[in-house]
Amino acid sequence: MDRRLIATVFLLLLVFSCRETTSYDNFAGFAQGTTYSIVFENNGRLNPQDLKSGVEKILHDFDMSLSLYADSSVLSKVNRNEDVYLDHFFVEAFNRSSDITEMTDGAFDITVGPLVKAWGFGPDAQKNFAEAKRDSLLRLVGMDKVKIENNKVIKADPRINLDFNAIAQGYSVDIISAWFDSKGIKSYLVEIGGEVRVKGDKQGVLWRIGIDRPVDDNNLPGNDLQVIISLKDRSLATSGNYRKFYIENGIKFSHTIDPRTGYPAKNQLLSATIIADECATADGIATACMVIGKEKAIEFLGFHPEFDAFLVYSDDIGNYQTWSTENLRRFISEPGD
Repeated sequence: MDRRLIATVFLLLLVFSCRETTSYDNFAGFAQGTTYSIVFENNGRLNPQDLKSGVEKILHDFDMSLSLYADSSVLSKVNRNEDVYLDHFFVEAFNRSSDITEMTDGAFDITVGPLVKAWGFGPDAQKNFAEAKRDSLLRLVGMDKVKIENNKVIKADPRINLDFNAIAQGYSVDIISAWFDSKGIKSYLVEIGGEVRVKGDKQGVLWRIGIDRPVDDNNLPGNDLQVIISLKDRSLATSGNYRKFYIENGIKFSHTIDPRTGYPAKNQLLSATIIADECATADGIATACMVIGKEKAIEFLGFHPEFDAFLVYSDDIGNYQTWSTENLRRFISEPGD
């Protein structure tokens, strides 16, 4: 999906020896306008090609529910105010989004769609934002203006548009992971568009995830890593503004829109990596942190010890600095370690 063109996480896929391939398999592909990679422990009874076909079928169905880029998706029909059956993907994504909106005091909000479009981001969007339009656009934003009732989205104003881009990739990771759980797979890594969920470890070694250095010219994931984070039984998602933006009259406009002000977020925070139990939650919280900025993000994380975080920010003289939650520090290493 659109947002994942700026994904800030690069999966460090290990080169397996011949001995290791007897117990671990992997496959990769394209979905949701991005790539995916999966590594899993194989007990000898799993056919990787069958698993890949199953994954791609799930991701196709997922797209037909939540994609802004598929004209016949459930989301596209909801945004056009057409009668449509809300499948379980849509309902679950909506409910999770509502929870994250409440948790972040509105810094994360899927009703931000009209603002995203006005600022020139999203499908077929061209910038047409004007200060005179801000108040009218903000009247279309807010989870209190939309609800699901009798399997139908009820809007306070038919012009309200939903945008799941800030949570959909992480949620799709959760969906695939749950499917792997149902297959009895004890150890795996699922990565879609840079968002990751791992179960277990790989032969006693934690899974290693590389975090890209958030510089404007770092367009190739994995080419310039900031740190490596080791994980077990958790999910990781990163949000940043260094790959998707435009410059107009010398001013940089990022794709992360603050749903409370109507303007692109502008602060010292360059990227936010969140570790949580569920990847959808990590995805949404990472976006919220980019909206509220470094100081408020650190304050928020202090009230939510269920999350770990690694933040990259610019100090007052433009130097890159990092901050992480205390519990995460022993799992952070430098590239090459």
